[in-house]
Amino acid sequence: MRDVTTAPALHRRSFLKYTGALGAAAALSSSLAACSSGPESTNDTGNSGSGRNATLTAVIGYGNDGSWDPTQTASAFCMAANNHIYEGLLDTDPISREPYAALATRVPADLTGTSWRFTLRAGATFHDGKPVTADDVVFVFDRILDPKTQTLAKGFFASWLKEVRKIDARNVELVLKFPFPEGIARLTLAKIMPRHVFSLPGAWDDAIRGKAIGSGPYRQTAHHPKSNTTFETFAAYNGPRRAAFTKMNWLTIVDAAPRVAKISGASAGAQIADNIPYANIGQLTKGGMTVRGGAGMNNLFLMFNTRHKPFDDVRVRQALHHAIDTKKMVEVALKGHGRPATSFLNEANPAYRPARTVYSYDPEKARKLLKEAGVTGLRIEILAVNVSWIVDCLPTIKASWDAIGVKTTLAPQETTAVFTKMDQKQDYQVVAAASNPNQFGLDADLIMHYNYGPQNLWMGYARWAGDPVAKKLFQDMDRATREPDAGRKKTMIQDYIDVVAEQAVLYPVVHNELMTAWNPHRLTGIRPQPYPGINLLQAKWV
Repeated sequence: MRDVTTAPALHRRSFLKYTGALGAAAALSSSLAACSSGPESTNDTGNSGSGRNATLTAVIGYGNDGSWDPTQTASAFCMAANNHIYEGLLDTDPISREPYAALATRVPADLTGTSWRFTLRAGATFHDGKPVTADDVVFVFDRILDPKTQTLAKGFFASWLKEVRKIDARNVELVLKFPFPEGIARLTLAKIMPRHVFSLPGAWDDAIRGKAIGSGPYRQTAHHPKSNTTFETFAAYNGPRRAAFTKMNWLTIVDAAPRVAKISGASAGAQIADNIPYANIGQLTKGGMTVRGGAGMNNLFLMFNTRHKPFDDVRVRQALHHAIDTKKMVEVALKGHGRPATSFLNEANPAYRPARTVYSYDPEKARKLLKEAGVTGLRIEILAVNVSWIVDCLPTIKASWDAIGVKTTLAPQETTAVFTKMDQKQDYQVVAAASNPNQFGLDADLIMHYNYGPQNLWMGYARWAGDPVAKKLFQDMDRATREPDAGRKKTMIQDYIDVVAEQAVLYPVVHNELMTAWNPHRLTGIRPQPYPGINLLQAKWV
């Protein structure tokens, strides 16, 4: 899930570590000598205590074996965990995404200039007891902005942030290339890490594999890839969102049936779970659980290989989108918890407006477009990730394309297998996968650059970056980023999204709702997220 016009394409070796952003994390070695202990078992929970000293147990429907490096990761599990372990200068509310002071003492009052100054919270310490200093802040931002270092975070900062300077031990200055108020919310994506730990040889590899030392309210106590990660209150934390749970145990259970079973019944082994299948909502509700959804950017998208004829023809791409019975997909596969896409952005995004091209279900138009393109007898294999709700949606696509004379074969596979094939530049026709850039925020500029750009990983997979339409699009995107007037910028973004919609190279079919379930008799303060994972920084025992 990758960014920006000014950033080099990310190496596939790193990308495989982020694939939790696609709904499943890439496999890594289970040997984490530096940060893991005990057996790999969901029975190794660390449960102890009772009442308010009990261990909170959560079930996460995504792998915990993706990259844990905050500058690299888009893994749903790891990002959610890092939000409890690390702090940015500012962090954002998990729902409204409004910035609040975290390691910094305040949010700057004036965001219109090209310099922001921050004072670090007095007494802030890392989990190993060492103080947080300006050197740590500069260390992290230097890594992010280093042109020789490929990080996911670079795409969120390099286009607008020039440098970060140390003023003294507790004060730093961020120097911007041009006024960019939207950047203030992105500071949560630069988690401050201890220089004395992660500047050591091999330390970034340790971070990828799960070593996590931050200044947040919870410290990591054990990490077992493919099984569970445990946390406990960091007693020395003096920030704004203190830990409410003495201990936490987060289980990774990707398969839906055992995940639901873990929070079901009178003897449920967990108090909260994300990624609840729609078919299980009624069962869990009857069993006394609260089940709530969050609607956002989560989507099923199609990506076409534009070097594989006839998908170089925009009319073919448009035809295949118009052929899909999206209302049936929402009703049957999503049980009503979704909407057909009417823009790249979901309808709740502040920058949303319906795109000039909306792919309403119109099989006759689809047939007409294929005829105009001179395409007959088309056969397609859909290379798809095996995320459960994506697999549920695939039969509707097949039936819809078969109905217009396009013989369709479904080929769902592990997420890593799908994207390894593209990284190896193997030929493919169409990919169906899941995406949710809301993990990084609501900023439309960020969301669009995450998916489109001249050196963007996704555009490399689609083989489209060299197209004349693409080159003009990327120029328009860069101009919108630099536009100082907020209203004008919004219009410019909406205008280039019209181009993205018309071209349909990588484009959502449906936006769907993500469901979270929890025990209301044990937990309060839970707010379901419209992106994968959970946030417990404002939750507590009943």
